[in-house]
Amino acid sequence: MITQEQVLDIAKDAIYNIIITAAPLLLISLIVGLIVSIFQTVTSIQEQTLTFVPKILAVFTGLMLIGSWMMSNITDFMTRLWSSFSFYLG
Repeated sequence: MITQEQVLDIAKDAIYNIIITAAPLLLISLIVGLIVSIFQTVTSIQEQTLTFVPKILAVFTGLMLIGSWMMSNITDFMTRLWSSFSFYLG
């Protein structure tokens, strides 16, 4: 029977993997947004849609570059989780 501590350990590992996997794309989006905001401030261009296109392109490029690492990270976590089901059930 699975205990409450084991459920909390699984949830903790899942949240940690989510943060580690999503962090690079979030940082890319943050950095590009900051650069575009500084550019808008310096040039006095206040177009609201100007921030979206560079962010989308940067995140898409980042996804293409580190997508395999992200997928292997998620796959490793799921493999560890599924391989230990017999331990949790019995």
